[in-house]
Amino acid sequence: MGISRKDALDCFSSDDLIGIGLEADAVRRRIHPEGVVSYTIEGRIDYTESSNSADFEPIFTQISKIVALGGTGVMLQGKVPPQLTISWFDGLFRSIKDRFPTLWLHCLSASEILAIAENSGLTVQNTIAQLRDAGLDSIPGDDAGILDDAALQSPGRKGKTADWIAVHRAAHKLGMQTTATMMFGGGETFDHRMNHLETLRQLQEETGGFTSFIPWTFAPGNSAMTGFEEATAVEYLKTLAISRMYLDNVDNVQSNLETQGLKVLQVGLRFGGNDVGSVLLAERANAATEEQLRQVIRDAGFKPVQRDTLYRTMFLN
Repeated sequence: MGISRKDALDCFSSDDLIGIGLEADAVRRRIHPEGVVSYTIEGRIDYTESSNSADFEPIFTQISKIVALGGTGVMLQGKVPPQLTISWFDGLFRSIKDRFPTLWLHCLSASEILAIAENSGLTVQNTIAQLRDAGLDSIPGDDAGILDDAALQSPGRKGKTADWIAVHRAAHKLGMQTTATMMFGGGETFDHRMNHLETLRQLQEETGGFTSFIPWTFAPGNSAMTGFEEATAVEYLKTLAISRMYLDNVDNVQSNLETQGLKVLQVGLRFGGNDVGSVLLAERANAATEEQLRQVIRDAGFKPVQRDTLYRTMFLN
């Protein structure tokens, strides 16, 4: 069992950053005693511009580039207008699997799935089942924001906390694994963060369907939400460590390259993180080559391991 809510809130209020990091590192070493840090090579594609056509060649071209760079999976995400139904996604996923049969499709946020279900007149479970049968392999959780309806939410999330949870619960019940995230630093309280973590811990206890948890910081420049200062590296590391200690029933916790860059990412590997995400998904400002990531992992005292989307080891060297 992870630390209690009271202990977690005490950590948020504490100035003992190093002590919190050491406690999180101990949890990490208990869950991952092998001394490795994993990463993946996946790409992200925005399907929005192609969604008004049955011609998938532009998407195939982007996938080919990702595969040429060593990519083993893609994350397809975009906007779902009212006219876009499940038939388009069914055709897209089946066409991708025909062309790239070994490619892992880690696609569509909960918000997108809710929109597809609404547009298609289907239940969430039937929508996910049909997408799975068409080739969808797993679902990212990156639109979670803060899973507390009392907190100010990112405009990218459709529906309430219960809707997000319903999508991931349905996927888990269908045997599909998903990832969990938290975007923090957007004006929420520590209690809001703890409500988020508790919601995830309870669902994981029920289903065991989350492969990983990825905390990242709200970036004011990338959102219509304004009036908040970006979270500091200290706040990021503290939240990462508390998350590792509280979510001890989620095997993997990611130190985030996209929002933090290489230096903070490396420190995060001693604050509970055992994964660094994808080489290809980092935003341009924080982009890193595979060898840079591998060197950062080695310099932190770990062995780099390439993995697939489900955290299965590809090779070790």
